[in-house]
Amino acid sequence: MSTVSTNIKIDTDLKKESQVLFENLGLNLSTAVNMFLRQAVREQAIPFRVGAPVPNDETMDALQEVKKMKSNPDLGKTYTDVDQMMRDLLDDDV
Repeated sequence: MSTVSTNIKIDTDLKKESQVLFENLGLNLSTAVNMFLRQAVREQAIPFRVGAPVPNDETMDALQEVKKMKSNPDLGKTYTDVDQMMRDLLDDDV
C-alpha cells in the first residue's frame, strides 16, 4: 500500500493533547488518523456520535422536575421578589 502525505490544520493544544493520548494508547497521530479514516470508510459515516451533548442523569431529572412543576405549580414555591427568593435560598433553616 502506498502512502501520501497530507497537511491538515489542527489547534496547537488539541494536537499536543491528542499526541499524549495516542502515545498512551501505543499509537502516533498518523496511525490514529488512519484508524479514524478507515473506520469512516468502513461504516460510510462518521464513526462516533455527532450532535448536541446528551444531558446526564442529574440534568434529565431536573428537566423532568421542571416539567412536573410547570404542569402543577402547587408543587413548588413561586416568587415575585428576587431578593426574597435569594434570602430563602441562603437560609439554612428552609
